[in-house]
This record gives sequence, C-alpha cells and structure tokens, in this order.
Amino acid sequence: MSDPNGGRFVAVFCGARTGLDPAYAEAARTVGRLIGERGLGLVFGGGRVGLMGVVADAALEAGAPVVGVIPRSMVDKELAHTGCTELHIISTMHERKAMMAERASAFLALPGGVGTLDEVFEAITWNQLAIHDKAIGFLDTDGFYQGLRTWLNHAADKGLVPQSTMDRLVFDPDPAAMLDRLAATDDLKVHR
Repeated sequence: MSDPNGGRFVAVFCGARTGLDPAYAEAARTVGRLIGERGLGLVFGGGRVGLMGVVADAALEAGAPVVGVIPRSMVDKELAHTGCTELHIISTMHERKAMMAERASAFLALPGGVGTLDEVFEAITWNQLAIHDKAIGFLDTDGFYQGLRTWLNHAADKGLVPQSTMDRLVFDPDPAAMLDRLAATDDLKVHR
C-alpha cells in the first residue's frame, strides 16, 4: 500500500494528560488539524487519552494518516487509540522511540511531562550524535518551554551542548508558524 502523504510524518511527543491550561488541548487540536490540512501524517505515542488523544483525533478528522506506537505494558494504562490508521503494539519504550524516529521527518514536543521530555531528549541526543538530521520543535504554548529553553541556552553557553545541536531546535508558540519552520528545515514540504 502506498503512503498517500509520501512518508512525511511529524512525530509528536506530548502528555497522556491534558494539563490544567485549556490552551494545551487547543494547541494539540490545532497541530493535529494542520498536519492533516498540510497533507502530512502524524506518528505519536498511541494513546487515546490526554493531549495524545486530542492531537490524534484532530489529525484523523483532518484526513491525516495517523500512526500510533505504544508498548504492550501501556495499552491498558494509556488506553490505546484504536482509531489510528496504523497501531503498532511493541515491547519496550526504546522500541517505541526508535519506530517513531524512523517514521518521522521532524519531531515536535507539545506540553507534556517527564515522558515527553524523555522522548524529545532522545531525539535531540540522536541528532547530536548524527544518527539523524531532523529538526526538533518545541511548541511553546503559553511559555511552557521557556524554562527548558533557558537551561539549554545556559548549557550551550557553558560549552556542554554544541551550537550545531542548538541550531536544530525550534521554539515557537504558534502551531502554524512551528510547522512552517520545521518544513523550512526538513522534508515536510509537499514535493511537486
């Protein structure tokens, strides 16, 4: 079966909870809708709850192919999203991250907790080690990632994070602008 979007997927990392600020769910909904409207696909953690469920539902409603990747141990806990175009039930978190990275043309972190940071930091590490060369974005909804951005800049200023890594990181509060910026650096553009 051919891939209708040409294999251009955004890996979205985000919370299995919606958080206290309704802006987080609204941003997730907008990201999912824009992914579909732009002819892209979504690859995500495979849960139907929290921001994961919001972004997946919006992408599906907008006609995007949606690939969920969820460890067997989390199927019941995260309530696997059975409406995905593809749902991969795998063995480990490492396998989840590897499959998501393999399918992705770019990575995008929405608000989330320590699991979100684990996933996005592995993508950053793999970028730094030249395992991939894909852009990584942080949707900075209501300044959610400003503290992390400050820390990353501090680590770079102290010589612990190379400038080449910092150059691949994109911070933006606007979902449309974020996808534009990721597309400017990666294979998310429609090829004509």
